[in-house]
Amino acid sequence: MAAILAAMRAEGRRPAPAGVRCLPLGTRARVSQPSELQTEDGARLAVQDRLPAGLPAGYHLLRRLSDGDETRLIVSPRRCRLPRRPRAWGWAVQLYAVRSASSWGFGDLGDLARLARWSRGLGAGALLLNPLHSAVPVTPLEPSPYFPSSRRFRNPLFIRLDGEPPAAARRLNQARLIGRDQVWRLKGRALEARWKSFGGDPAFERYRSEQGQGLQDYATFCAISERHGTPWSDWPEGLRHPRSPQVTRFRSAHPARVGFHEWLQWLLDRQLAAAAGEIDLIHDLAVGVQAGGADSWAWQDILARGIAVGAPPDPFQAAGQDWGLPPFDPWRLRAAGYQPFIDTLRAAFRHGAGLRIDHVMGLFRLFWIPAGRGPATGAYVNYPASDLLDILALESSRAGAYVVGEDLGTVEDRVRSELARRRVMSYKVMLFEDRPPSSYPRDAMAAMSTHDLPTLAGLLAGNGESELGGRLRAHAGIQPGMSLEDAIERAYAVLAGSPCRLLMATLEDALGVAEQPNKPGTTDSWPNWSLALPGGLEGLESEERPRRLAATLRSSRVRGPGRP
Repeated sequence: MAAILAAMRAEGRRPAPAGVRCLPLGTRARVSQPSELQTEDGARLAVQDRLPAGLPAGYHLLRRLSDGDETRLIVSPRRCRLPRRPRAWGWAVQLYAVRSASSWGFGDLGDLARLARWSRGLGAGALLLNPLHSAVPVTPLEPSPYFPSSRRFRNPLFIRLDGEPPAAARRLNQARLIGRDQVWRLKGRALEARWKSFGGDPAFERYRSEQGQGLQDYATFCAISERHGTPWSDWPEGLRHPRSPQVTRFRSAHPARVGFHEWLQWLLDRQLAAAAGEIDLIHDLAVGVQAGGADSWAWQDILARGIAVGAPPDPFQAAGQDWGLPPFDPWRLRAAGYQPFIDTLRAAFRHGAGLRIDHVMGLFRLFWIPAGRGPATGAYVNYPASDLLDILALESSRAGAYVVGEDLGTVEDRVRSELARRRVMSYKVMLFEDRPPSSYPRDAMAAMSTHDLPTLAGLLAGNGESELGGRLRAHAGIQPGMSLEDAIERAYAVLAGSPCRLLMATLEDALGVAEQPNKPGTTDSWPNWSLALPGGLEGLESEERPRRLAATLRSSRVRGPGRP
């Protein structure tokens, strides 16, 4: 506990109250003294004893006249949006794995747009994507999308390059195992050549202005990383803080390289917007960022030092789990007006119809582990859940997007109740559920499994004798002797009969792939986050099995809740 308090830089007493206040839309809260209210759109209003009626949702500033003390007012609708379609289905996609003949060894945003058009033609209403978060642009590249450098910006590996791929890229496309380092060396050189011939674009300048300091800091971090490697804590001392004079001088000395990384993000943004125009995209927000990455560098004064997020020992993981992700210090986050959290959400919602939040319980509490001490020494730290949920609802409303909370595992009843009250939809995974899909709530996303669990082909290949296989047999009624295709269709037909608003089927199951994308706890023994779909996007489009599964999902969703 002493180590955790030290990480918070606590001194035996609570910090002074932060200048931030969250209020429900429509309230006329009292103010202690005559003040001036500056609304988000720039209007200035005199306030005597109560806030004015009709104050819109948003971020406003209340300034006390007597001493100039300022309070950020966050006015929220308090409930998130819900999907506009009552019973949609779609594919859960590991985008890096969906390569086409036009790819450079890595599934990209051009492939996403093509996948979206094909899926829409089959009746799908959405695609659930793996996190597209950026990695540090230094080899070896981090393969896990849940261990990102930044959650505000995206991975340049997903950029589509026009034209015929070179021979080296075509060779990379033939390997089942994705080689990120080789792809980046090849694609990075091509992008650098195109940047050198880039003559400017007003749309690029608008994007830079809109993204502001955050984009500049991110691009600067990438440029410094290319020179000094990772982690940033090993850089020359003067470069370790984004507001230092040395960083300012570095940025001034290397404008082209900083501009290159800003330009990459602009390309990603444009291509993602184009894909989002084809079908609803559901983005995935990782629970945190790596300690050596861009967001940790930019927000180091708000993150807890010497702490990693994880999970305590339990019957499934006797040693507990250390995820290696530094958490926000809840007090310092609040003192910053929650701006880092707001920026993260805005980036996650961008060009999306929905957002899946990994480990949504982290809005309520996180398990902190002192560095090098192991999960047995950790403790739960509470977060200002009401404020964070108010902000989530406000950003959901502004983006016109819904929210799915990954609430798997042991979740307190109060957490589920509050999430439901805030219209954060639940996440129901059939292989984890003791009850059949017909009992699932309406405001939920239903899925067969997760990227960390066996595919149906992998599970059935093991004769389904595990606990997961037992649930599959019990809920789906799979009989001995069923073909793999029939068993998969049967399982998804039962799942599709749930009352849930959303249903996601994996492309791995659609193709009968036995290998799962990720095996937690493995390193060299399994190619986590690095397996391409066999046959590529062309194979997916030409195969009969995905079409049959899509027809099953489409008809079950049309029929409404109930068993097939």
